[in-house]
Amino acid sequence: MKGIHFQRFDATGQATRVARVAHVRRLASIAILAVGCALFVSSLPAQTPHTHDHGFSGAAQWASVFDDPARDAWQKPHEVIGALGLSAGASVADIGAGTGYFAVRLAHMVSGGKVYAVDTEPDMVRYLAERASKSGLTNLIALQGTPASPNLPAKVDLVLLVDVFHHIGDRVRYFRDLRASLTAGGKVAIIDFRADSPVGPPAQARLAPQQVIDEMVQAGYALDKTQDFLPNQYFLTFK
Repeated sequence: MKGIHFQRFDATGQATRVARVAHVRRLASIAILAVGCALFVSSLPAQTPHTHDHGFSGAAQWASVFDDPARDAWQKPHEVIGALGLSAGASVADIGAGTGYFAVRLAHMVSGGKVYAVDTEPDMVRYLAERASKSGLTNLIALQGTPASPNLPAKVDLVLLVDVFHHIGDRVRYFRDLRASLTAGGKVAIIDFRADSPVGPPAQARLAPQQVIDEMVQAGYALDKTQDFLPNQYFLTFK
């Protein structure tokens, strides 16, 4: 090991050498343990705390989770889209679109408008583009976003985030910047898990509705409406 020199020692020196070697071995063991823990955490499925810096590669496999028909019972996608009050020519950004659970439905609803399905995971974006092509949804556009920006190419009437808000890092800055991508009168709809929901991320990753409201106000928005028909999530709309 670089920096460690082996030479002849008397009894005292030999003891010192043994102690140093033991110390180095302990440090090596700690380093190995730390790496092992990091690898374990990185291998966990979605819904870890903070910004959830994990990969969502393998979109086809995730589709079985995100697009599971059983989800419809509590996610109520048609009721959600109906509550958004979109016109047929509206433009919508579904941020954190995943495999397209909401984006595809939105594209059918706003047949004369556009739906930007945004995700930060390249494999998800590829999957979304292929799904749009196979479904003949020319108004569904898959976009590669970043943790700092959705990179929208045009202004939209509505931004939808379903189970995504708690993943974003600097949320106040993110949504302050997002205002430039909204049309006059544009809105942001945020759906995320309640503290008492039996499904969703760990408790420490969940945000109370009031925290969402406070952060959005800091970003320059005003609460427009609350919806209470989802059993596991709150549904807030801002303007």
